[in-house]
Amino acid sequence: MPAPDFTLANHEDVDTSLAALLEHGPLVLYFYPADFTPVCTAEACTFRDLFTKDDAEIERAGLTLAGVSAQSPESHRKFRERFKLPFPLLSDPSKSVIKAYEAMMPFGLGTRRVTYLIGQDRQIADAVESNLGVGKHKAFVTKAIELARDKATPAG
Repeated sequence: MPAPDFTLANHEDVDTSLAALLEHGPLVLYFYPADFTPVCTAEACTFRDLFTKDDAEIERAGLTLAGVSAQSPESHRKFRERFKLPFPLLSDPSKSVIKAYEAMMPFGLGTRRVTYLIGQDRQIADAVESNLGVGKHKAFVTKAIELARDKATPAG
């Protein structure tokens, strides 16, 4: 399935496109309900720890990671600073990208917790949804890291 194209303001209020995020490799794009909430904070810090574990595990695997929610760039900037998040957070106040990626809760009541793996060909390779916990999302990203490393390692 093709990944819907987008351009959203990041935590520095700079427009960031899907194409820019895919420049250096596959993208792990995760959608979350809100900055500073307990589960969203736990999820963001889990992903942060994958950047610092084993010499930047996500980056060494050639993956890019970005989060999307409806909060403002200013809220995202404060959230990143407070929790030392090394990846971009994108602002979707109109929820148009959240809707395009089917991350909207029924009746528009909020954003679902969904994580996608998008290849450089702009195809969605895989996805996971789990609204109440972060374990499935961590396992999903860990698996994406392993797959990316396996592809980068020559056979033989």
